[in-house]
Amino acid sequence: MGEEFDKFCSFINLYNAYRKARKGKRSKASVAAFEYNQEEELIALRDELRAGMWQPGAYSNFYIHEPKKRLISAAPFRDRVVHHALCNLLEPDWERRFIFDTYANRKYKGTHKAILRANEFAKKFKYVLQCDIEQFFPSIDHAILFDKIAAHLEDERLRKVVRSILESGIGVQTEQYEMKWFEKDDLFSFLRPRGLPIGNLTSQFWGNVYLSSFDHFVKRELRAEGYLRYVDDFLLFSNDKEVLQDWKDRIKIRMSKLRLTLHEPQIYPVDTGIPFLGFRIFPTHRRLKKKRGIAFQRRFRRLHQQWQVRAIERSKLDDSARSWSAHAAWGDTYGLRKSVLGRFLL
Repeated sequence: MGEEFDKFCSFINLYNAYRKARKGKRSKASVAAFEYNQEEELIALRDELRAGMWQPGAYSNFYIHEPKKRLISAAPFRDRVVHHALCNLLEPDWERRFIFDTYANRKYKGTHKAILRANEFAKKFKYVLQCDIEQFFPSIDHAILFDKIAAHLEDERLRKVVRSILESGIGVQTEQYEMKWFEKDDLFSFLRPRGLPIGNLTSQFWGNVYLSSFDHFVKRELRAEGYLRYVDDFLLFSNDKEVLQDWKDRIKIRMSKLRLTLHEPQIYPVDTGIPFLGFRIFPTHRRLKKKRGIAFQRRFRRLHQQWQVRAIERSKLDDSARSWSAHAAWGDTYGLRKSVLGRFLL
């Protein structure tokens, strides 16, 4: 039992976690300060964890507005090292439990693999049931999540680390959560700790842990051959609309056991196109959603203006163009890419 904890707070695991946490962020002051004394910082962190003295610090909060307004909560850098170290230990074990068709925050998966899989199912089935969860991260119930994690984690010291990270997020998402009432709730239900900070690596991983039992319910009990999920968006396919209607009702009941609710699920023919992950997916092709193209044009216009007055390097402009073009290329968008980028870059 102690081997897991020793592996978690070993210097090599913390060093690897530190390398992951600093990726793409080395220019930030907090990261640079940690890096300057990295060996001493990692040894101090290791000793705190071994002694059971580590405590998470306060979050820095800010909003992003694309594709929609969301509150992002950033943990202090040394806490992010702990998050990575914990995920290094727990993820391989949970990967064996996850079903194949969940695509967010997993190695060798991601947005584009999910889009291709949805396209594949759209070719095989006539109808789709489209669902998304209301206020997913703000709604995650700490007691339910902790029980799911603890069921596969025997070491009490590791459980304490998990509990500390969970407790550090209490209240962070309170303003983002609209109270929902479930069967057998009492007047104290609103006091239940809930919500995971969007921005934590652990939150992304634990979102999959939280919904893993639901994924298995869909595959084993509903026996849905065509199913995939990306975070809180998921699709179920069938050739029978009545089957999808039955699944829709049973899914709502199952979600309530996780203290989650859905935006009203929609059933429609796949031929009309499935709006999913920024694309509209048809059996024969894929299109980038119009608002995504408009949003990129606005961002890129601002970058282009900054480059014209030498406020940014040309490389930043080129990187943005290449990144968006590579993403948009997953749809039938040659004309769109030529039109959007050509007016700026030629």
